[in-house]
Amino acid sequence: MRPSGTRSRARHSGSSSRDRWLLSYADFMTLLFAFFTTMYAVSTVDAGKLLSVAEGLHTAFDRPGIDTSVARPMAPLQPSAMSGILPSGKGIVGPVDGDAAHTAAPPDARREIERALNEDLAAHRIQLTEDRRGLVLSLPEAGSFPAGSADMSGAAGQVMTRLSSALQGLPNTIRIEGHTYDTPIHTARFTSNWELSTARATEVVQFLIQQGGLAPDRMSAAGYGAFHPLADNASPDGRARNRRVDVIVLNAATRVAEEPARQGAVR
Repeated sequence: MRPSGTRSRARHSGSSSRDRWLLSYADFMTLLFAFFTTMYAVSTVDAGKLLSVAEGLHTAFDRPGIDTSVARPMAPLQPSAMSGILPSGKGIVGPVDGDAAHTAAPPDARREIERALNEDLAAHRIQLTEDRRGLVLSLPEAGSFPAGSADMSGAAGQVMTRLSSALQGLPNTIRIEGHTYDTPIHTARFTSNWELSTARATEVVQFLIQQGGLAPDRMSAAGYGAFHPLADNASPDGRARNRRVDVIVLNAATRVAEEPARQGAVR
């Protein structure tokens, strides 16, 4: 007769053998969790998170650390991360400047435009600013277009001639944007501010191509009517600021994000 202590140990040993599958199951579930966690991290396309997860997995599996110099370039550049103007034959854009989401243009591009338009900038015949799209040259309506007309004045034509000389040395795409204030217009030629703003932008495009010698495939025109104001239309000064034509020297990121690809061109 087997002692009762022996029977108890036998029952305990049999129970332990039957429960061993739980260890393999737990390991499998842990691996599944790690796998889906990794897939989630990769789906966010965040380079820093990807590197952190990869390093953690290598540490967990007792493998050497990864070469981060290879992994970092995998992160795609976002449009807001590129904003500098690419001067002819020069370098590329720099990093994002905080919440401004744009980078200052390389000095050669801006310096060339400022040199060509030095007197015009000083006399406020044109204004130069910069935003996430690139360099913005604003031609005010006063002295540039008669009220309610899309016929560019001789003074504005001289400014555009000097500007086109500066733009000749840049590879950037140029977009002309027409803007008005919010007072409705209805004339024999223009039934709305949409038509007036678009006609003024087109007039500048034609001048830069025909008189300035810029390539047509670099140009585009847009009319925004009164819907992209710079100031409040409640004051005469605000309305004067809003009546303008903007010449946008698009940076590389904006061109790729917004402009249609040229046929046969490689970006």
